[in-house]
Amino acid sequence: MPKKTSLTPRFSYKSDRLKPLRAFLQTVRLGSVSRAAEALFVSQPAVSLQLQALERELGVVLLERSGRRLVPSREGQLLYDMAQPLVENLDGLLPRFREKISGLDAGELNIAANSSTILYLLPKIVENFRRQHPDVRLTLHNAISADGTDLLRSDAADLAIGSMMDVPADLSYAPVYRFEQVLITPPDHPLAKKKDLTLEDLSPWPLILPPRRQITWRLVDLVFQQHRVPYTVALEVGGWEVIKQYVAMGMGISIVTALCLNDSDRDKLATRAMSEYFPPRSYGVVVRRGKVLSPQARAFVELIQPDLFAPRQYDDTGHSER
Repeated sequence: MPKKTSLTPRFSYKSDRLKPLRAFLQTVRLGSVSRAAEALFVSQPAVSLQLQALERELGVVLLERSGRRLVPSREGQLLYDMAQPLVENLDGLLPRFREKISGLDAGELNIAANSSTILYLLPKIVENFRRQHPDVRLTLHNAISADGTDLLRSDAADLAIGSMMDVPADLSYAPVYRFEQVLITPPDHPLAKKKDLTLEDLSPWPLILPPRRQITWRLVDLVFQQHRVPYTVALEVGGWEVIKQYVAMGMGISIVTALCLNDSDRDKLATRAMSEYFPPRSYGVVVRRGKVLSPQARAFVELIQPDLFAPRQYDDTGHSER
C-alpha cells in the first residue's frame, strides 16, 4: 500500500466508483479482505485491487493492520463515515423508488368535482369505491368547472367528474349520465298546473339560477336567446339545495337538473318537464389527454356505470315517477 501523502483534489466521479467504495466499506466492517470478498460475492484479488485503486486515487492510506484485522486509518475512518450513508442510500434507491411509485399508484386518488356533483352524483360511486379499495386515500376537490380543469392540467387531480359544454383540445370528456332539465316552482304557483307549458309562460316570472360562470346559467341563457324569449334573473346563488329552498319560499322559479331532486322535495316543490326546450344535461369523466391513469383512477372510472341512476320521468302535471 502507498505511503501516506496529503489528500489531493484528484478524486472525481466515475461510473464504477461504487465498487471500490463497497469493497472498502465491507473490509472495514468485517476487518478482512477475504470476508469482504465473500460478502460481495467476488474474488479476494478483486477486492484487493479495488482497495489499492481507491488508495491511489485518494493518495492516502485507508487501511492499517491491527493484529489479524484490518482497521481504518484516520483518513480511512473519515472516508468510511462519509461514504457509508451515500452508498447505503444509493443501494436502497431502486427499491425505495419502486415502493414510492407503488404507493402513489395504489394509495392515492384525487378527483375534482363541483359541489353539486359531490353531493348528488358521487356518493354511490364513492361508497362502492371505498368498499372495494378501503386502503386508498381518496380526496374530492370541490371545484367549479374552470378550477377542475386547472387541477387536471397541473396533475393535482387524476380526473374530474362533472358536466361540460365546451371541451378544450387538451382534455377529453366522456359523458356517462344524462339528466332531464326540470322547471321547479312552489306547489301553488300558477305554472305548476298550467297545461301545455311553453317557454313564453316562464318569461314573466323571475328566475333563480346558479352564478353566471356556471354551466346551468349558460344553458338557460342559451335556450331563451335561441327562442328569442325575454327572461329575468332575480337571484344568482350557488348550490341546488339553496335554490330549491328559495323557490319553495316563493322567491322565484328555476330550471334545475333532475339529478338534484329527490322524494323529500315532493311536498315543497312542483316539477314540470321542460325537455321540449332544454336538452338533457350530461355528466361524465374528464381527463387530460395523454395522461396515463393510475390503477385506482381506472378502478374508479369502472364504477361509473350508465345504469347506476334510474332516470326520473317528469310528466306535465307537476308529478314524477321513477
